[in-house]
Amino acid sequence: MIALIDYDAGNIRSVGNALARLGAEYELTADPARIAAADKVILPGVGNAAKAMESLQERGLCEVIRNLRVPALGICVGLQLLCRSSEEGPTEGLGIFDTRVRRFLFGMAGDNSCSAKNIADATQELSPAKNTKTITKASQEPFTANNSKANWSAGVEAKVPHMGWNSIGNLESKLFKEIPGGSFVYFVHSYYPELCPDTIATCRHGETLFSAALRWENFYGTQFHPEKSGSVGAAILKNFLAL
Repeated sequence: MIALIDYDAGNIRSVGNALARLGAEYELTADPARIAAADKVILPGVGNAAKAMESLQERGLCEVIRNLRVPALGICVGLQLLCRSSEEGPTEGLGIFDTRVRRFLFGMAGDNSCSAKNIADATQELSPAKNTKTITKASQEPFTANNSKANWSAGVEAKVPHMGWNSIGNLESKLFKEIPGGSFVYFVHSYYPELCPDTIATCRHGETLFSAALRWENFYGTQFHPEKSGSVGAAILKNFLAL
């Protein structure tokens, strides 16, 4: 059974619809016992990280999530809650991914949240023991002048929130099986997870190279929305279901 955690965090219906299109059966639940007994768990999320964390705490789900030993996937704010901390709030996270969530500082304009409305409108230092991976800026491709999708986000006029299609690179782990580097996925966010040894995919917005996806043991997270990312997102969700 796939447990889709219900904690009033936004994009539950779209994630459920994406799972249904793949023929996957899931249960929308906030019951700690049902989540703990699941074969796979998905923590969705849009909106404010501080409020989302409060919702998890009110439902007694923080330790349930930390203790999961089955494949678990955090999406957007769901990923951010799995990190050590977020500047939004600020918020103390669950500490599963060894990184901080920072705010984009350039081009601030309009609504700066990873909100359901934005999606609809647009259809501390690392722990030395885990510091074993090097991410290179050169390998984040492509960003070319004749590629309109990539070029809008690579220039100095990049806006916040980072909203729309962007490419991902440095792809690692079975989550990206048969997904080529440079594939485009859909983002809506104003806060981003920093690069760290848990990084399994990167993206560039303006001058900032950040973690587009993270993994630590059985925990996975995507800053982008696979449920909104067309065939590429469907393939990533299918890969997760196959773990």
